[in-house]
Amino acid sequence: MTSHSNGAQTSGISRRRLLAASGAAAVTASIGVRGLSGAHAAEAAPPQLTVAVIGDGRTGVWASLRAGVGGRNLEQELGTKIVWQPGFTASLPVMEAVKAGSVDFTFATATAVVNAIPARVPIVPLAAYPLPSDEVDFFVQANSPIKTAADLKGKKIAHQNGTTGTYSLIKYLETAGLRLTDVQAVSLSGADAFTAFAQGSVDGWIHWQPATALALAKLGDKARPLPNVKTYDYAFYVARSEVAARCPQVFAKFVKIIRETQAYIFAHPAESVALWASQGGFPPNGSEQAVYEKLIRDARLSDSGAIALKPVDEAAAAATQDLADNFHSLGVLPNKVDVRSFLLGSQFDAAKKAVASELGA
Repeated sequence: MTSHSNGAQTSGISRRRLLAASGAAAVTASIGVRGLSGAHAAEAAPPQLTVAVIGDGRTGVWASLRAGVGGRNLEQELGTKIVWQPGFTASLPVMEAVKAGSVDFTFATATAVVNAIPARVPIVPLAAYPLPSDEVDFFVQANSPIKTAADLKGKKIAHQNGTTGTYSLIKYLETAGLRLTDVQAVSLSGADAFTAFAQGSVDGWIHWQPATALALAKLGDKARPLPNVKTYDYAFYVARSEVAARCPQVFAKFVKIIRETQAYIFAHPAESVALWASQGGFPPNGSEQAVYEKLIRDARLSDSGAIALKPVDEAAAAATQDLADNFHSLGVLPNKVDVRSFLLGSQFDAAKKAVASELGA
């Protein structure tokens, strides 16, 4: 996923008005640190922050943020040097990097957070948002007799184990009174699942955007999406505890910049995909660029929900607890995890207050 940075205007929202809404005085009071004005906040910033990037970072919010869309300069606003660390395949390996102390800030899926808690990964959950409800697709062959969840019993279904796709599959099966054990669930990466599905060696494939939209563009009328398949989990932005404890305001500003950058992308979809193409995200003016632009307009990318970023609340905690309970009951998680108590823990109050003040929440 990505981080948002925005120019003076984001989707018609004035950055100056947003700053005024939170208020410097409110920021200082909420953090409980004397003199945390702009100058002091800059002095409190660490010399550098390492940000994890899933994938190559040439598309999405991170790409727009790094390019300084709208004339924004992330390093100047945060008062620190940003070191981008791309190449992660998913959120779970990022959690390992956070634990090793080599990553300070990252996007994380709910599944990554659920796994990080029992592994004692030192994270501070800063903010969260629900993933777009239609972020996932469930494909079957165009000529398949499968029409509903009830028809999946005994069928071979490709998913990437322990991910958003797995959780959506679990919840979809529940609508027909089925469990994951009622199907032949085969764990495959997105690329391998596409190949398996295209070759007809699996009956269905569930995954998320942009992979499924790009796959459908290639498969054409050979694939058919099942209706009423939804995404239920949340996405988070988290910081490494040691750094977040020293400068919560820096991370709170970072979260706000992410939200504003996503607003900018929404307001400028054609410009955004052209930028991503120029950065090597995909060939310019081709089918992939068109797919990405439609996904932005339809708000189906995982980043899309970041426009609704807010401090971690009861809704985020409850949804993530439900995910953890489902994964535990199916053996995806070996032990039961008290996610809710962790996410709503008072040990994160300083960071949450800083984020709430910045976001006007």
